This record gives sequence, structure tokens and C-alpha cells, in this order.
Amino acid sequence: MFEAVLHGAALLATAFLFGGMLLFAAGFAAFLFKALPVDEARALIRKAFPPFYVFVIATAAVAAALAAPGDLLSAAVLSLIALTTVPARQVLMPAINDATDRGERQRFMRLHGLSVVITLLHIVAAAAAAVVVWLAR
Repeated sequence: MFEAVLHGAALLATAFLFGGMLLFAAGFAAFLFKALPVDEARALIRKAFPPFYVFVIATAAVAAALAAPGDLLSAAVLSLIALTTVPARQVLMPAINDATDRGERQRFMRLHGLSVVITLLHIVAAAAAAVVVWLAR
């Protein structure tokens, strides 16, 4: 019984991570730049990204802990998402903001492109982990 509850909680946490990342990346960020003037959208997105990264780190870590007893592969993937989000938040995000502030368009594009790739990889990895958790049952 406890194993089934733990398995269900791991699946829900992983789905929450996947849905949250997908909604933020494909929905919220895109919506801001369509609904607001560029300067306002940039200011708001700067304020939204730090909590978004904390959400990814915490949710991935919780999902990994819940998945670990039943599926070490999914737990490893989810742990990797949490761990690689830390430098994205602490190093990459400030570098992107710095490039924007300095008007360094090429640097911004390169760094922003890297952050997009990392986020897309995280979304795909979370989806794969959710499928593996589900199939592991």
C-alpha cells in the first residue's frame, strides 16, 4: 500500500514539474511579450525567473526523493534536473541580465539560447521521467 502511495506521489510530483516548466516556458513567458510592452515584459520576466528556478529545483528534488525507492533511473534524471538548474539560476541568469543591461546583443542571444536549450532538455527529461515512473508500476 505504501509503495503505491509513494509511486503515485512521485508521478504527481513529476507531472507537476513537467506541467509547471511547460506552462512557464511556452505559456507565461510568451504571453508576457505579447501582452505587455517589451520593457515591462522584460522587467516582469526578470522578477519571475528566480522563483521559477526555485520551483524547478525544489519540485525536481521532491520528485526524485519520491521516485528513488521504486525507480532509481527516474530519481537520477530528476536529481540531474534539480542540480543543473542551480547554475542556470545562479550563473546563467545573472549573465543574461548583465548582457541585456550592457546592450551586448550577441552575448545575450548566445546565453539566452543556452538557457532555452537547458529548459527544453529539462522539460523533455521530466516527461521521460514521468513516463518511466508510470511504466515502472
